[in-house]
Amino acid sequence: MHIETTKDLRENRIVDGSPTGAGPIVLRMLLGVRLRRLREEKNVSLEEAGETIRASRSKISRLELGRTGFKQRDVADLLTRYGLTDEAERATLLEMARQASRRGWWQPYGDLVPSWLDSYLGLEQAAAVIRAYEVQLVPELLQTEDYARAAIRLAHQDATNTERERRVELRMLRQQILHRRNAPRLWAVIDEAALRRPIGGTAVMRAQLEHLIAATELSHVTVQVMPFSAGGHAACGGPITILRMPEQQLPDVVCLRHHTGAVCPDRPGDVQRYWHIMNQLVIQAEPATGTRDILNRVIAELPDL
Repeated sequence: MHIETTKDLRENRIVDGSPTGAGPIVLRMLLGVRLRRLREEKNVSLEEAGETIRASRSKISRLELGRTGFKQRDVADLLTRYGLTDEAERATLLEMARQASRRGWWQPYGDLVPSWLDSYLGLEQAAAVIRAYEVQLVPELLQTEDYARAAIRLAHQDATNTERERRVELRMLRQQILHRRNAPRLWAVIDEAALRRPIGGTAVMRAQLEHLIAATELSHVTVQVMPFSAGGHAACGGPITILRMPEQQLPDVVCLRHHTGAVCPDRPGDVQRYWHIMNQLVIQAEPATGTRDILNRVIAELPDL
């Protein structure tokens, strides 16, 4: 397992707040992992650590899990309690604490982002691997602007046009991660139903299918189709997304979206179960080598404009 060094953190993790940066969520998680290791190396209990910064045991636990922001003063006091005297590493960890408290690049859209999505966006932009299964719609990271606009209009029928357009902007900004230098590996399995449901009309759907064909040409993007002929399968209940971070000490994240929000099961056994389901989908779906032919066939079967 690779252990983050001060040099790693200084050169690779302290980045800006753009859609291509590591983001405050992951910085909090990384800092929490480091603080937990330092505490355990010194055999300091959660209660003792809490006394150091005049906090509860549960707050220390939340800090170490990256579920709450850090105050630089608290981090400095904890580092002293844990006996960390290396000035370079202290400076790096304190800078991480500062940047981990900053706002994510998506905060201008904060009124549109529920708490679960706020955390998810921070993890998505930092992920090394994104695995997705979609039933009803094309995956959001692979949607065209017009398709996204039509899908958002259906999901937010009571919203104003201005709000809908801001949601479209946010979705398009998220897609920048696929075109950065260190782009994540995206592996998507799309149900045939999503390809044959003409969201936005024939012209919009044709452009969306052509966009998917273009996406398959990217070396870091794999698209498979789950055909109707496959029958039932373990994921027929709804969409699944799994995020894997580049840092091996950070856990995989499972996200199960529904109409009004999402559930993110984090028990190791549950996460492993969804990995098993995702791997089953890959086996049951049509091979990726045939995706372009399938998409071209669906395009050919669209009604004439």
